[in-house]
Amino acid sequence: MRIHEVNPQKGSTKRRRRIGRGISAGQGASGGFGMRGQKSRSGTGTKAGFEGGQMPLYRRVPKLKHFPLVNPSHYTIINVGKLNSLSPNTEVTLESLMEVGLITSNDGPLKVLGDGELTVALTVKAAAFTKSAKSKIESAGGSCHDVSDTADTPNDNE
Repeated sequence: MRIHEVNPQKGSTKRRRRIGRGISAGQGASGGFGMRGQKSRSGTGTKAGFEGGQMPLYRRVPKLKHFPLVNPSHYTIINVGKLNSLSPNTEVTLESLMEVGLITSNDGPLKVLGDGELTVALTVKAAAFTKSAKSKIESAGGSCHDVSDTADTPNDNE
């Protein structure tokens, strides 16, 4: 079989509508375009977004670089490199970091970012980890435990 021998399946195509060829053709007289008006004339209609001279919606809406998130996630962040000052085999949580003084304010659950190098084996308990932070903690001999806040999510059993 060659490309010029390929045809559509029987019954899958319909003949095109022949507009304005008399009443017997089914689309005679005004050809299904109504009596008068801009959309009944020959040629193309209006361009996309045209509203009859009124200022179009795409020009009325203010142009913003981004739209704000409705419920943004706020994290208390710390980089892996800052955890080097801790002693080996320490359990790292948001509270323990605030006691040591590596974090000064609680801006939400703890998120560990991957900037810097880690040489100390630590047990890190945080709400979120970046991939690079997780790999650096585990390559240093430590472990990562995901401690997502379950208090924010509604409980179906209550």
